[in-house]
Amino acid sequence: MAPRDTPAYDADAIETLEGLEAVRKRPGMYIGGTGSAGLQHLVWEIVDNAVDEAAAGHADRISVTLHRDGSVEVADNGRGIPIDRHKKKRVSALEVVFTELHAGGKFGGGAYGASGGLHGVGASVVNALSTRLVVEVDRDGHTHQLSFRDRVAGHFDQKRFTPSHTLRKVKRISKNKTGTRVRFWPDRDLFDPDARIDFAEICERATRACFLVPGLRFTAVDKRPGATAEPFEFVSRGGLSDLVDHLSIGEAVTGVVTCSGVDTFTEKVPVGSKMTEVERRCTVDVALRWVKGYDTTVMSFVNTIPTVHGGTHLAGFDKALTRVVNNVLLKDNRKLARLAKENRHRATGDDVREGLVAAVKVTVPEPQFRGQTKQELGTPAVEGIVSRVVYEQMKEWFEPGGGPRSHVRALADKIATAVQNRVASKQMLENKRKAASLGSTGMPEKLADCRVHGPDAELILVEGDSAAGPAKRGRNAETMAILPLRGKVVNAAKATPRQVLDNAEAQALFTAMGAGAGRDFDLEAARYGRIVILCDADVDGSHIRCLLLTLIYHYMRPLLAEGRVFAAQPPLYTTRVGDEVYRAYSDAEREAITAELCRGRRRPESIRWQRFKGLGEMNVDELVHCALDPATRTLRRLTMDDARAARRAAEMFEVLMGNDVGARRAFLVQNSALVDPDALDI
Repeated sequence: MAPRDTPAYDADAIETLEGLEAVRKRPGMYIGGTGSAGLQHLVWEIVDNAVDEAAAGHADRISVTLHRDGSVEVADNGRGIPIDRHKKKRVSALEVVFTELHAGGKFGGGAYGASGGLHGVGASVVNALSTRLVVEVDRDGHTHQLSFRDRVAGHFDQKRFTPSHTLRKVKRISKNKTGTRVRFWPDRDLFDPDARIDFAEICERATRACFLVPGLRFTAVDKRPGATAEPFEFVSRGGLSDLVDHLSIGEAVTGVVTCSGVDTFTEKVPVGSKMTEVERRCTVDVALRWVKGYDTTVMSFVNTIPTVHGGTHLAGFDKALTRVVNNVLLKDNRKLARLAKENRHRATGDDVREGLVAAVKVTVPEPQFRGQTKQELGTPAVEGIVSRVVYEQMKEWFEPGGGPRSHVRALADKIATAVQNRVASKQMLENKRKAASLGSTGMPEKLADCRVHGPDAELILVEGDSAAGPAKRGRNAETMAILPLRGKVVNAAKATPRQVLDNAEAQALFTAMGAGAGRDFDLEAARYGRIVILCDADVDGSHIRCLLLTLIYHYMRPLLAEGRVFAAQPPLYTTRVGDEVYRAYSDAEREAITAELCRGRRRPESIRWQRFKGLGEMNVDELVHCALDPATRTLRRLTMDDARAARRAAEMFEVLMGNDVGARRAFLVQNSALVDPDALDI
């Protein structure tokens, strides 16, 4: 085979990318991608520098402004970026910070003892990925300004740009006034067309920064066209304890417990041309509490940076907490005596984390992050330090003379119950999976199964037998299975695992899927590749959909995480005009279609819309078109956010439509002020 005509592979084929061009060539290496998250990361790089100033005690105000022209401005009242001449580069230190990778005041602990931005690429990466950047520094009695256009330093005189390395003194100010303002215009050609900066996310991160740096006042304003958010302002004095209190939802089992400590470790770092062993100081701060419920909220930070993927500090926290719970809190627990005989009494990490709300922060010089986006800590020695601090201080809190005994007993009871439920659930699910493996006799009696199972098969959940009949006749029996729900689905957000497994409708769903439930759910073992929820477009249908989604969220969560849960969208109205059938999914859409059809001489009253009260009223052809035929139906993919909203809605349905008259009365009395008396027909 003759070789293809390709360019020669020699020394000329080896390219090097100089300066900021490497960032523009591979932006994902520095900001994680070119979508909304990457665009947002540019904001974080500048904000993190300002937060570092505040954490070091040099600033107490930070502001972020999203301007109408798409630019972003971050300001602080810190010391101001140095403006004097850099000895090696022979330009101002300010220009070096924005044009040189790995340039900053955070190497070796000189200007900062511990900070978030440690790679020295933050400000320069923002400049690299912007078409324009203007920085102003208040320092030494003047406001000094330097601008960049396409990474070139200079100054703008209206629209004209003049390259220059000299800082411009814009105005005289008080010698005591200091600070930095950075405004940048992201290069939209480098980012995805739909990439957008989320103002709510900025406010959320600002809130966390205030909890990490008590006394810091953070403001944010969104001036973009169409923006409706109110200006944001937040300040906190209580640190991580306030953060845990802020994150806590529901009734508390314990008060907020704090752990703190300092330890040292050694690591080898390059000093000059040699690897030298240096001693590091690590400060640990932890705040935690347990609330009733099953959700876990744990946030971790290194210095001032949120580490969303955790790392060694979070690993040390998890290990210590599980170990101290088993060794101290649950030692000789009466509720677990029977399980102890079978050696199944020890709590797992998941048992301990049920209802846990925690914030874990370590402060350490020059931490090793995995990746430039700093989402995971990699410094190995930190794990052991955090583990020792948490174990020793939680042990003191669990033992007599430590925390309030009522709180300790309530927590022991909660975690022991979690262990019991997990063991019982696993046993019951094993029994059900054995039954399901026997063949069709192990399947729910009401299941109309399909012939072929696997990723392309779908389980359609329908509301009652009236809808099940047309669905069974109109489905593609090769890959579509129909499971009618005849009774009330259990509210998995409030019920115990035993109550869920005893519920007939939940049992039928778990057995039909054949993949277990809860922590034992195995997506690979699922008999169907997706679930389609088909409910009426009324209040009852919405209630059932919320309960089903809540059940899937708590006991079959990988299906949601993988995007394999859908809701069919049946129309509310249908009408036939001539040979054409029109369908409307809302009152507004019906009015719009009516207006379109009446553009000629046709009168609105001549168009007769049929209102669907339920899926059972649809004939087979109508149901096939709207919910069963992949070519014509409309499916909405349900997400984890939809499930969380459904869980809240299910709880509200319970209050408004359930059997607890007292809870409903209390809700109505509490919210009576929201009702306009003049609108009531009484």
